[in-house]
Amino acid sequence: MAIPFFTHRALSALVTIPLVPGLAMADPGSGDPLPRLGQMTVTAKGYESAALETPAATVSIGREEILRRNAHNVGDVLRGLPGLAVASDGAQGQNPVIRGLKKESVVLLVDGMRLNSAQPAGAVASFMSLGLAERVEVVKGPASVLYGTGALGGAVNVLLPQARFEPGTAFDMAAGYDSAGTSGRGTGVMNASQGDHALMLGASLARIGDYDSPDGRVARTGYDSDSYIGQYRFRLDNAQQLRLSLQQHTDEDVWFPGSTKPHPSPAVDHTTVHSPRTRRRLAEVGYSRRGEGDHPLNLDLRLYRQEMQRQIFSWAEPLNRNLAETQVSFDTDGLDAKADWLAHPQHLLSFGMNVWQMGASPERYLASPTPLSPLVRNDPFQDARIKALGFYVQDDMQFGRLNVLAGLRHDTVQGSAAAMANPSGPGTITTGLDRSDRAVSGNLGAIYQAAPLLRPYASFARGFRAGEMRERYESSPRGDGFYYVGNPQVRPETACQIEAGLKGENATLSYALSAYRTRITDYITGRVTGAVHPSGAPIKATENIGRVTLIGLEAQARWQALPGHWLTLAYSRVRGDNDDLNEPLFQVPADELSLGWEGRIASGWMADATVRFVQKQDRVATVFSNGSENITPGFTTADIGATWNYDEAQSLRVAVKNLADEAYHEHLTEGVSGQEIKAPGRSLAITWQGSF
Repeated sequence: MAIPFFTHRALSALVTIPLVPGLAMADPGSGDPLPRLGQMTVTAKGYESAALETPAATVSIGREEILRRNAHNVGDVLRGLPGLAVASDGAQGQNPVIRGLKKESVVLLVDGMRLNSAQPAGAVASFMSLGLAERVEVVKGPASVLYGTGALGGAVNVLLPQARFEPGTAFDMAAGYDSAGTSGRGTGVMNASQGDHALMLGASLARIGDYDSPDGRVARTGYDSDSYIGQYRFRLDNAQQLRLSLQQHTDEDVWFPGSTKPHPSPAVDHTTVHSPRTRRRLAEVGYSRRGEGDHPLNLDLRLYRQEMQRQIFSWAEPLNRNLAETQVSFDTDGLDAKADWLAHPQHLLSFGMNVWQMGASPERYLASPTPLSPLVRNDPFQDARIKALGFYVQDDMQFGRLNVLAGLRHDTVQGSAAAMANPSGPGTITTGLDRSDRAVSGNLGAIYQAAPLLRPYASFARGFRAGEMRERYESSPRGDGFYYVGNPQVRPETACQIEAGLKGENATLSYALSAYRTRITDYITGRVTGAVHPSGAPIKATENIGRVTLIGLEAQARWQALPGHWLTLAYSRVRGDNDDLNEPLFQVPADELSLGWEGRIASGWMADATVRFVQKQDRVATVFSNGSENITPGFTTADIGATWNYDEAQSLRVAVKNLADEAYHEHLTEGVSGQEIKAPGRSLAITWQGSF
């Protein structure tokens, strides 16, 4: 008898372990690695599904791998994976880059709720409570059907612990130490349940010190980070639940060395951006219903509010004072409603609505008229708001061995502001600030199981990105030396991607290959005007200036060469072109290859080694960047480690990162050309985790 599609999906979810290059969890009794039977993801389709049934490129990193990497933020944990890179302006500022597209073109999510904020110095991705994460999922390529504006490059979703209806009280704990910056982290999660009540509480505290590179101590790379989460669930009956979730993440004393740049005043010499405190708070109330019968309808509703409070100051070292101080809270109110319905054994329909509004009124104080003058209020804009409303429908179709995924979405995005360009002073702009855009996104893909090791797929996806708040309303200097002028009437970008690939897996081999071509039209960027700002910086006007083309190839594989011993491979190559300027796209990651081994060396002991080869990046933009993007030399790093599973629920790991003490920086490291900060040198990392 054929197994219904929905039942097959539910059964497959019970026997899967993340398929990512990294450490296989070992059976403490035998030391043998457990088989990896497929990667599950909720981000790719909006509900839990197997990557082997998804016609798209995805990544899923479980908690064990996050702890194994001793990662401090999302950028850290994604570094070196196929199709992924990191744009960095400091130790805390590690923004994920997907297929050459940076932070403005990537939607960041926590438990499926987007982190909205304008994105100046620092990384919004660093405010995602990674120390508490159970899993980090990435969808590579346009994902606007599910996530709306901004998902041109894809989506990154950090999944935190959920309150579970498991009788009694359980504790999961972890601690880590890294000698590079004498850094420590401690994490604890408690789950308690009785009857129809379940409570989860978690905390993660980190004290990150200034780290050492092979060239010496890198000043101002340390910071403090505290995360707290909680969730209460009440079971109305076997099918319905109510939930209340709270999250708070705080980073203190964060500096962004990549923002250091010369100042035109001889008295100042240079400035550096820093943030004394940044805090993200989120509150969510939700309702879920699990369907029953032959055609179950599953429903999830949520109402949430997020406050992203940021302090962004510009420090003048010689003067021992700030030349600029900005305090702002990007407050987002959102409502999500989604459902999936097994309309037919071969059709799983999902549909939903997302509506959110983000508002901000920054308070900015500048030293005026000279760097020695007192700080005078000069706000970039006043009462700015971006509103978005989207509806989508998706059909997940199963025809024997063929799985077809088709989706369609319509969005309306509106931007408005009361005033911009110093609302309280001369030159105030109060007209022409409102704009409304409509966009249609879609995807169509198919994957066919010719054999367990041969699953070819092909897909087409269209996404869009409306201008963010900073691009619309803020005029300010940027890291490339230009003074950018905001444009309230900037049009949305649209991206179309064609992708083809192969996936496969059996008991000894798993692999994924993909090739893609992405064309972005109405590309939002800055046009050199030839004018000069009173500060002395040349001016770029934010405009839609043309097209961008990205072509890439990715590969990853994991092979059991001998019983208990696995070899891994990860490869990325992307080429980006600014078609308007006829030159390489600004800041495209270099080609790279990672080779790894992991295996059982004794009862309860697993060891591993990874070597990462990154090529020289000499395809740089010259016109667009005004000469600020320099060629980056290639480099090679090696990491080794061993994990001791001394108890069924506890393990201890010791690792050495950057074994050869290689002096290098990633190509996407921000900073004055030739003076970018170096990555951490050789360091000892110790990680413990346990459950009680």
